[in-house]
Amino acid sequence: MRVLLVLLVCSELLSLALSSTNDAYPTGYGDELGSCAKNIGELRPVRREVYEGGQIIDITHQINPDTPTGTPEGIGQYLTLLLSMKNESDYNFSELKIPVHAGTHVDAPGHMYDHYYDAGFDVDTLDLGVLNGPALLVDVPRDKNLTAEVMKSLNIPRGVRRVLFRTLNTDRRLMHKKEFDTSYVGFMKDGAQWLVDHTDIKLVGIDYLSVAAFDDLIPSHLVFLESREIILVEGLKLDGVQPGIYSVHCLPLRLLGAEGSPIRCILIK
Repeated sequence: MRVLLVLLVCSELLSLALSSTNDAYPTGYGDELGSCAKNIGELRPVRREVYEGGQIIDITHQINPDTPTGTPEGIGQYLTLLLSMKNESDYNFSELKIPVHAGTHVDAPGHMYDHYYDAGFDVDTLDLGVLNGPALLVDVPRDKNLTAEVMKSLNIPRGVRRVLFRTLNTDRRLMHKKEFDTSYVGFMKDGAQWLVDHTDIKLVGIDYLSVAAFDDLIPSHLVFLESREIILVEGLKLDGVQPGIYSVHCLPLRLLGAEGSPIRCILIK
């Protein structure tokens, strides 16, 4: 009975708030409505990155206004509530607007090759068989970019098709900063070429917005994407994940014509 009374009072307060304003989020009733939420039982969602006792690990960065992209600022407002129940709509309905290369995302061949873009090699053509399966998470020496010498030193055996490279970017928490930082660690052209020539890797994952070091931004991408066989997953969240073998599962949106897409990636032990 007490819970029912609380719900009725809260409902009345909410009705008064809605009738007093046309704003999407009414003001002036914050204290009363806040106390109602507490009385109902502190209805708050739990946000997790580890599930099933550590068997499932989410390695996707949360999208928020400070999510980094290739600019000095984060992505800013990315959701617009077009219809609001607080304005007497029957439901909430939002519109999403986000750069396809922001946060954790995937590159398609058309990202760096215009003739691939024109031919339709978009994210909807990426091989889900490559984006899902056994993967090796490796720690990269913290004082250098991924050169041919570094790649040799990692001793990645033939037959390994998916590798996630954790670098100094994770230690510096660069993906948690909205400003684009050109000093991030990535592949130099010779490192990319060594990977193509001497390994069987088809999925390259890294912990910042670009798999390619800033000084070799275009050349390294061109090496990776030329064959259309290697998929690049960028902006992974690898904080606190132990090196080793996992099952990786990455799913981009099916965006017709898009050369990149936000992606949700998880690891399963």
